[in-house]
Amino acid sequence: MYQANLKRYEQMQYRQVGQSGLKLSVIGLGFWANFGNIDPFENQRQMVRQAFDLGITYYDLANNYGPEPGSAETNFGRIMAMDLKPYRDEMVIASKAGHRMWPGPYGDGGSRKSIIASAEQSLQRTGLDYFDIFYSHRPDPETPLEETALALDQLVRSGKALYVGISKYSGAQTAKMAALFADLHTPFIIHQPRYNLFERQPETDLFPVLTDLHKGAVGFSSLAQGLLTAKYLHGIPANSRAKQTTNPFLHPAQVTQTLDTVQALNQVAQQRGQSLAAMALAWNLRQPALASVLIGASRPEQITANVQALQHLDFTAAELTTIDRILAQQAPIQR
Repeated sequence: MYQANLKRYEQMQYRQVGQSGLKLSVIGLGFWANFGNIDPFENQRQMVRQAFDLGITYYDLANNYGPEPGSAETNFGRIMAMDLKPYRDEMVIASKAGHRMWPGPYGDGGSRKSIIASAEQSLQRTGLDYFDIFYSHRPDPETPLEETALALDQLVRSGKALYVGISKYSGAQTAKMAALFADLHTPFIIHQPRYNLFERQPETDLFPVLTDLHKGAVGFSSLAQGLLTAKYLHGIPANSRAKQTTNPFLHPAQVTQTLDTVQALNQVAQQRGQSLAAMALAWNLRQPALASVLIGASRPEQITANVQALQHLDFTAAELTTIDRILAQQAPIQR
């Protein structure tokens, strides 16, 4: 029977989400990849155990994570029932709705119909009574923001979520949603943007808005789908994500296009006594708006290695200048 590490809170750090009372582990575990029904379940179980033993308390799901869509939530629910049920009150578990999940007109988007139905299905798959945070996964141009806000508010009022958040909304959209939630008295506390060394738009578009609104953020794609790790420093490994012809998010051309930049960043990391991944996570966490950064993993050892970022979070002015100079030479990444 699993017994959590008694010293799990000694090495992790926790940050307050905006001006809310909630704190997140500064590193959270994301379930976007490697937790589906095509992935070995026992490896998933060991990764979640390792994360919790390292003090990671934030677990980030979505209805469509898999593959197949929904299977990451189902597998997480199995792990909760087998290992982590006694620790539920020590965990912040989040899920989302907004991307396509089932056929027909109601399995996608931000309508009240879609969000409420999706949240109910996610609770059934995970076996949870409630989510700590439930997100609108993306803005829906065919649904008024007011309707999406009301749907999330309903989840809180019905006891199925403690807090709500939004993901991939622009700064202007975020300000509008915040005003709607304020009128409803909904505990909207967090935004989840894509943010990493190659994706810096939130610095000008979103983070100033969150600062003004006293809201927090958790960043996803923190390591740019593995580009900001040692994996691609010397080419594309046969078992890598970039080698998978069915993967729409990372292509071999992107590895080639960023190779010089990644190698130069790796030299800075080595001079700091860090791995490239650890430095990239530390760089993300220099942003005061970020309460947490999400990591993915394919084995428990990667989680342990990424947590090492906490040993060296500070940057000198010279290091930041060097990093900015390296990034300035990088052409926009093809998508």
